[in-house]
Amino acid sequence: MNVTIVDYKSGNISSVINSFREVAQNRIKIEITSDVNKIRSSDKIVLPGQGSFKSCVSALKSIDGLVDSLNDFVMNNKKPLLGICVGLQMFADVGYEETETKGLGWIPGKVIKIDNRNGEYKLPHIGWNQINIVKESKIFKNIKDKSHMYFVHSYEFIPNDKNSISATTDYSSNLVCAVEKDNIFGTQFHPEKSDKVGLNIIDNFINL
Repeated sequence: MNVTIVDYKSGNISSVINSFREVAQNRIKIEITSDVNKIRSSDKIVLPGQGSFKSCVSALKSIDGLVDSLNDFVMNNKKPLLGICVGLQMFADVGYEETETKGLGWIPGKVIKIDNRNGEYKLPHIGWNQINIVKESKIFKNIKDKSHMYFVHSYEFIPNDKNSISATTDYSSNLVCAVEKDNIFGTQFHPEKSDKVGLNIIDNFINL
């Protein structure tokens, strides 16, 4: 089995690569690529994302055939995909960072700026926060409710279907921090930066 981390030049993904390799050891091949044929033939995909919603979507679209291969992988072949940070946000129909930008549309919803309550809460939201696990999720197997995860973001994903929400976190409000819909998984927090608990989430995804 192989897990492909999509490298579409969206920022530094070394911590994602290192954490997946640490968890996988020699059991599973971890590939880092934007090659559309390798992506199509992969068993599982990780879609990281750093920077703005607009810049990440633009970077995906700049690689010929990449969006089509991801759509085919997720929507037609129904294989598991994990989106991390902006990788999760791009599941939405639309994002409103910098300008209105069309997303991948895998989980209908929108991405908007976090309400900082007139400056009461700092943005970006950086640091450790507890998560509230609101439904059973395959990637949260043996993960305790109220576990602490590491966040870096100023925007939040608001899905239309609340049943897709698997975890929230309390910051300026109750923010969505994880989703699951069929074969699609996403975390707003960074499991690769969330110590042993985060590595357990990565392990759960690898073992799906």
